[in-house]
Amino acid sequence: MSITRRALIAGSAGLVAVDAAGAQPGDDEIAVTAEGPAPCQDIPKGVLRIDYVGSEGVRDWALLWPPASDVSAWVVNLHGHGSNGDQIFIRPDLRDAWLPLFRRSGAGLLAPNLRGNAWMSPPAASDLHGLLDYMRNRHGATRFAFASGSMGGTGTLIYAVLHPDDVAGAVALCPATDIASYYEWCRRPNEGVLREIAAAILQAYGGEPGRNRATYAKHSALRSARRLTMPLYVAHGTADDVIPVSQTRRFAGALADEGNFVYTEVADGGHDSPLPLMPGAFHWMMRRIG
Repeated sequence: MSITRRALIAGSAGLVAVDAAGAQPGDDEIAVTAEGPAPCQDIPKGVLRIDYVGSEGVRDWALLWPPASDVSAWVVNLHGHGSNGDQIFIRPDLRDAWLPLFRRSGAGLLAPNLRGNAWMSPPAASDLHGLLDYMRNRHGATRFAFASGSMGGTGTLIYAVLHPDDVAGAVALCPATDIASYYEWCRRPNEGVLREIAAAILQAYGGEPGRNRATYAKHSALRSARRLTMPLYVAHGTADDVIPVSQTRRFAGALADEGNFVYTEVADGGHDSPLPLMPGAFHWMMRRIG
């Protein structure tokens, strides 16, 4: 990274300021301004918070839980629509089922906020690229295993086609695989969460797919599926009314002959129906990335 700053020291009294005030990061860089214990009683002891300035000067944050031992592997968990970077710690079903699973693996955990409901838009992807670079330089990370669902699963696939060298393996549950066609599908209802999702995608991507074709195409996991040669597990419920199963069926067809790819459907399952599959999917992925 091109920004010069002092080494960070996490202090017990709170976030420690970093000598990066006023710095503007370059492309795919972030300027970290503070790192220290997460200032929330609902977050487990030992979890740290990073504050940083991302692309376009936007301030954001991420939570990280360093591994208990000297392990260089990290799990990256991306949150769903309507949540924030603390979702894995405060949403009861994920906190109780996924968080112990990730910790038992011995890996560290990185949970970025990534501009809220950004659906891995270009600025969000740029910030994540810089954040992973920071994790390598500051925390000695060498491998990143992604494991998320819904918008998080969507972002996992998008980021993996943009930066496959950053992704050692991935689990993406109930994801959208083509952001342009998913946007068109969401905008049909007159109200409700789908309309909210459509509005969030429109804002994050800077306009309609028809006026921004190249950006939407670049962020389509379906269009670039062949870039995904890492261990990849995808699952979807056949009755999902938030992200239609057709999104993953087309994607699975494109990777049908890929030996490192597993696709599972939950018969008559709704949007959250694949979430209980995470333990098996996660263990499958971790065995393959070593």
